[in-house]
Amino acid sequence: MRLALYIFVTFALMAVIAAFTYTVNPDHYAIELMGITFNFPVAVWMVLPMLLLLIFTLLHMLIYGLKNYFILKKWQKDASTLEDALYWSLINEPKEQKYGLDAVRSSASLLGKASLIITDTMEGLTPRLTRVVNILQKIKNGEYVDFKEEKMSKVFHANNPILTQNNLNRLQSDEKFIEEVLKSTSEYSEVVKAEALDRFARKENFVKARKYVKVFDTKSFFTMLERVTEENKLELTPEIVSEFVQVLDMGCQDFIKIASVTKKYFNPDENLALFRSYQIENPKAQNAYLYLLFEYELLEQVAIYLSEQEENEFIKFRALWELKQEHTKYTLEDIIDIQTICNETRFY
Repeated sequence: MRLALYIFVTFALMAVIAAFTYTVNPDHYAIELMGITFNFPVAVWMVLPMLLLLIFTLLHMLIYGLKNYFILKKWQKDASTLEDALYWSLINEPKEQKYGLDAVRSSASLLGKASLIITDTMEGLTPRLTRVVNILQKIKNGEYVDFKEEKMSKVFHANNPILTQNNLNRLQSDEKFIEEVLKSTSEYSEVVKAEALDRFARKENFVKARKYVKVFDTKSFFTMLERVTEENKLELTPEIVSEFVQVLDMGCQDFIKIASVTKKYFNPDENLALFRSYQIENPKAQNAYLYLLFEYELLEQVAIYLSEQEENEFIKFRALWELKQEHTKYTLEDIIDIQTICNETRFY
């Protein structure tokens, strides 16, 4: 029953009882209380308890109404806080939240340490949650979402998996984004950086790659190197090779791989000069240098070089050199597996 109707009915009942009592007994009745005399018609005394009951009833309703009002406000605030917690957990950026009610706090606080994964579309969510769920579904389906347009560009950490997947989606659809990543690698996760490098290495030439030599890794460098052909050398030059060698941490087998490519496209003099300088600066290039000396049949230089090394080093190269002194038909491949030769020296 509505409060106004309750009050109206109560007063109406009081009026009916007072009127009926007055018709039966119109006299007055007096009571003295604490020196004060209260003299009212009998009809008034009949409805006075009802009036007091009404007053106390209204006070009771007011007190518990206020109590319920504040509890409802807490529920509403916790519901809003819970929505916020769900939002941050959905985008894999869980945050601690403060809840007013123990009943909510005891379970909802888990969201401050958890991330939610949506497996299908959902209905009945709030507009904010519906929006973020739709965005997540688009990213999951391989679409790129512009977080600036969605006003979400500042909510993700660099290594957030959702942001990473969104950037990977963009790499597939936006070729310009590849160089954007390479120009600002610190702003992107290692996964995005590696994918951008791989896509760049499979498409561009070495002149363009020089701009990003400091962000290149060995894998991407060799991806480009393996693309070099007689018809398309990708503008590879000794100077460019040296730039990458200076930056990348090359091992023995890496130098062998480089030599196996450069011997096809660089003239012998410049190639030998290149690897002579490498082996002086880095002992890991010695096998590659010896490999080229044998490839170019420069046996006298091989003999001089080996004489300068310890006798227990480069055993297979020494064996090949001795065989070639008597049987020139032997080739390097007959004696040496160039893919495993790096295991034969003390350096590796």
